[in-house]
Amino acid sequence: MLKKIISGGQTGADQAALDVAIKFNIPHGGWIPKGRKTEDGPLPVWYHLVEMDSSDYKERTKQNIIDSHGTLIISRGKLTGGSKLTQSYAKVIGRPCIYLDLMANEDFESAVFLKSFVLENQIEILNVAGPRLSHHPWIYDDVKTILEALLYLLFLDTHQDMVLAPDTRPQVLREEFPAKLDDAVSLIKEDLSFKTKTFLARLEQNQIQKPYFLLLESIRYRVGFDHENQLLMEDCSKFFNMTGATIEDAVMAIIKQLKQQLEKEYSLRVVK
Repeated sequence: MLKKIISGGQTGADQAALDVAIKFNIPHGGWIPKGRKTEDGPLPVWYHLVEMDSSDYKERTKQNIIDSHGTLIISRGKLTGGSKLTQSYAKVIGRPCIYLDLMANEDFESAVFLKSFVLENQIEILNVAGPRLSHHPWIYDDVKTILEALLYLLFLDTHQDMVLAPDTRPQVLREEFPAKLDDAVSLIKEDLSFKTKTFLARLEQNQIQKPYFLLLESIRYRVGFDHENQLLMEDCSKFFNMTGATIEDAVMAIIKQLKQQLEKEYSLRVVK
């Protein structure tokens, strides 16, 4: 499994990679030009990137390649600008580099190629690059989708026999759907067995993908996301500082809040 995801902090591909890392509790970082420079102004402080002494984008591009075990570039068609420079630097420095051209491959197919790249090169620190948002408005969503699919594929390789809780899909009336994150957490907690609650409470933070991938479909159904529960969606979206939170992001917010509550309850039981 990847141990860290880094990027240069620019809008688009770079920030999508950082947001995936934050969502899945994967350590993140990387180098960014002096002043935390991006096309939208200084990068927000919740991204744990280190400022270079130089404001030159090229310098941080080089350093991120050096500090990683391999570089991923996602774009469409012939590479230009910073993405082309990244590919050239990786070749000169001698680090593995993969370019996923989304004009040639669909998102999931690209994730399969990426998984092979990560495993074959034993990538623990992955550097992610690609166009900025103003050049390619679609890039944020595509990078996020591909990286999450990669984590799912890696998860299947190591936990395909693991079962957390059955997906019983209880019948729920539309008016019973929770409107607040805390209410959704309480509802899901009632459905879980003691064994599952204990498992979640003791789970390491960097293993959050286990309950996420196992419970994703049942939670989205149980809290009404499949029935357009917009009130809950809006409340869950406040949990993450990211662009355009999705239903899947909202489910992760529920799981993280649930785990936090169960950790407190488990600690109290142990103390008693």
